[in-house]
Amino acid sequence: MSVNEEQLNLFLGKMVNELGAAATGALVMLGDRLGLYKAISEAGPLTAAEIANHTGTSERYVREWAACQAASGYINYDGESDRFSMSPEQKLVLSDENSPFLMTGGYFSVASLYADEPRLEAAFRSGSGIAWSDHNACLFCGTAKFFRPGYQANLISAWLPALDGVVEKLKRGAKVADVGCGFGSSTIIMAKAFPESEFIGFDIHEESIRHAREEAEKLKVQNVTFQLGAAKSYPGKGYDLVTFFDCLHDMGDPQGAARHVLSTLNDDGSWMVVEPFANDSLHENLNPVGRVYYAFSTAVCVPASLSQESGAALGAQAGEKRLREVIMGGGFSRFRRATQTPFNLILEARP
Repeated sequence: MSVNEEQLNLFLGKMVNELGAAATGALVMLGDRLGLYKAISEAGPLTAAEIANHTGTSERYVREWAACQAASGYINYDGESDRFSMSPEQKLVLSDENSPFLMTGGYFSVASLYADEPRLEAAFRSGSGIAWSDHNACLFCGTAKFFRPGYQANLISAWLPALDGVVEKLKRGAKVADVGCGFGSSTIIMAKAFPESEFIGFDIHEESIRHAREEAEKLKVQNVTFQLGAAKSYPGKGYDLVTFFDCLHDMGDPQGAARHVLSTLNDDGSWMVVEPFANDSLHENLNPVGRVYYAFSTAVCVPASLSQESGAALGAQAGEKRLREVIMGGGFSRFRRATQTPFNLILEARP
């Protein structure tokens, strides 16, 4: 075998970088949980001792953590003052809880991938699935934490206005089902924005429904309720709007879900399907965003679908063409891409 040393060294360098990123992930979670990023962001530049004092943590651990973060480029270090700081851009990604660019939630979900690796190995060997509820709990809180900033930034300002006449209905007072609501972030954001409308969040995961109810109570949002319910059997009729946020591809029978949605909508209703952004071919998805989504698709989305009935296993990179086939196959007569972001496809289906 002939080896190109230059190419080998380049690939080794890439893998050293990848290993460093993988090892640093747990420390990103610690920085978020312990308020280390927040302390540097709000009070920095700080020495390691000052960060520890601000957060009630051990200086020796903080110094090593901060060194790793600086080596990663996540925070900055000034050798003359021995202090750590964060740029405005680093703050938006790592410490600002209201930023649409906050990325820390993704690391909590990544932690679940490592914790669940033995289950995934068994699934690879047997072809069986892994139910959503069987994953490590980091997945549930991480999913909510990762997706919430994007929903907060886009849902009310861009996604709902891109739908045909939906905002006007919501302002007047509409009946809305948010299916696969998880911790209820999307449902609560909509309910707060449109107090005249009634929102019901459905999910098959009991712990997520409990958390969603607690969050709505804490925020004193009165026009929202949360119930256990599956995509093919959630109760109610005459909905003006049904929403699926990042969940259709996880379902065992997405076409069956589409048929049920159609049966619960009123004649002038709308179905908004938000899915991970993907092009229609594998080649077009070989990019950084596709890489993240294929990773979670392999470890979470495909196993979730295969754990259910027919197990269509669309995967998180199904693409608009395949999603159109599923939705139109459920009996809808109109389908279009309403809008998009680098991370999302926002699809609208009408009866």
